[in-house]
Amino acid sequence: MEIVAFLTLWILIGIGVIFVSFSGGPGRAREAYMTRGGRTFALLIVLVYLGIGIAIPAVVIASRETRLGNSARLAQTKVRDTSPLVQDGRTLFMENCAACHNLDAANARGVTGPDLDKIGTVTPARVLSAIRIGGTGQGRMPAGLLQGPNARAVATYVATVAGK
Repeated sequence: MEIVAFLTLWILIGIGVIFVSFSGGPGRAREAYMTRGGRTFALLIVLVYLGIGIAIPAVVIASRETRLGNSARLAQTKVRDTSPLVQDGRTLFMENCAACHNLDAANARGVTGPDLDKIGTVTPARVLSAIRIGGTGQGRMPAGLLQGPNARAVATYVATVAGK
């Protein structure tokens, strides 16, 4: 109800401003109002407001389809794995890999390394191999950047969330 009162106030102010401007200024608007000379204008404003206030929302509602962003349901696209190995992998990824690689699940926006969301099928073995030999062998990623359980944690994390 508060919204209706708020909108009504602003609609009335808008009608007043339009009336004054179409009448030729405040003095002529007062004269037209006092002598009831603005009947045509008042009817025109009512018709315009009805047209805009009813027609536009009706068109929007009628053309409503399920589109990106207009769903009433909150969609969560990120994979949520709460296992300690995946959580440790995320932390290690953020500390060691996020500066170079793009990975949407980690909100990492690196530009030097490949976009891990777009490199195809990502398995833990593939990620471990890249960590061990230094990526694609082009010398941009140091070999053995992470080792042992840390490398396995990052590989599990990346394989769990990349491209999802």
